[in-house]
Amino acid sequence: MPAESPVVADLAEQDLLDRIFPHLPVGSRTLVPPGDDAAVVVAPDGRYVVTCDVLVEDVHFRRRWSSGEDVGRRAAMQNLADVAAMGARPVALVVGLVTPGSTPVAWVEGLARGLGDACRPLDVGVVGGDLSSGPVLVVAVTAHGDLEGRAAVRRSGAQVGDVVAHAGRRGWSAAGLALLTASRAELDPGLVAAYRSPEPHLAAGPAAALAGATAMLDVSDGLLRDGRRLARASGVTLDLDEPTRAFAADAERLASAAGTLGVDVTEWLLTGGEDHGLLATFPPDVPLPDPFGAIGTVTARTSDLVLVGGRPPRGGTTGWDHFGS
Repeated sequence: MPAESPVVADLAEQDLLDRIFPHLPVGSRTLVPPGDDAAVVVAPDGRYVVTCDVLVEDVHFRRRWSSGEDVGRRAAMQNLADVAAMGARPVALVVGLVTPGSTPVAWVEGLARGLGDACRPLDVGVVGGDLSSGPVLVVAVTAHGDLEGRAAVRRSGAQVGDVVAHAGRRGWSAAGLALLTASRAELDPGLVAAYRSPEPHLAAGPAAALAGATAMLDVSDGLLRDGRRLARASGVTLDLDEPTRAFAADAERLASAAGTLGVDVTEWLLTGGEDHGLLATFPPDVPLPDPFGAIGTVTARTSDLVLVGGRPPRGGTTGWDHFGS
């Protein structure tokens, strides 16, 4: 009879770490890798970008829907997207893991593999973190990035007359989550995969900075909600094009799932989160870098921070809010 697969409680902390570390890349900018009290990472610019995110089981992911690899890749990508949104190049991650003793060791190893699979092609090191027991699975990631001599692209620089542009998918993750919730994942596995493991265009962030982007952010909570954040910080209004035209290819891909579930595809395009596309503004005379596409214009501040086709968005839904209804 085969031996039962071990759970976390069966191993000492160092034994579990010994299972994790072989899956994690070090990265070429790491001078001192994991093993000491802290890692040492090169930051030749003299400044670094730093951000963090927390994923909590049954709030941000469900193990019955997502493998350890899925959660590891997702945890990495959503943090790396924030670094890219500042116009920086991702350099290193530090990961904290809280896990119940009943968690299978294989799931934790999968998490490490997912982190490694996301970071290794980008030459991003996973250089340390912390491990603790607790009542619920929590993955906390801190990401560091190098500005490489460029000024950071903030949310507050959009100017009246700028072009509003977007790079990446819109609505795929929201559609995938809706399919999982409705137990209809088989209808479009590609949309489900986009929810489980997003694929943001990370290189678009530094490219936007080099092209002269005036403002930028990672769209994690929906185009309307994050657009309002950018507009509020810049003291302007964003007038977005009709979403089914601005995101015609995405709308076409989402149409079948939307029809089956009885959802207006516009809702996913405007309010769906966690695709981690980049929303940016550019001066009107600047050629948009690949893969950005124009989706609107920046206008003088009005009572509405975001307009759609010159009008306030219909309905009350605006995107994800951890503490909202």
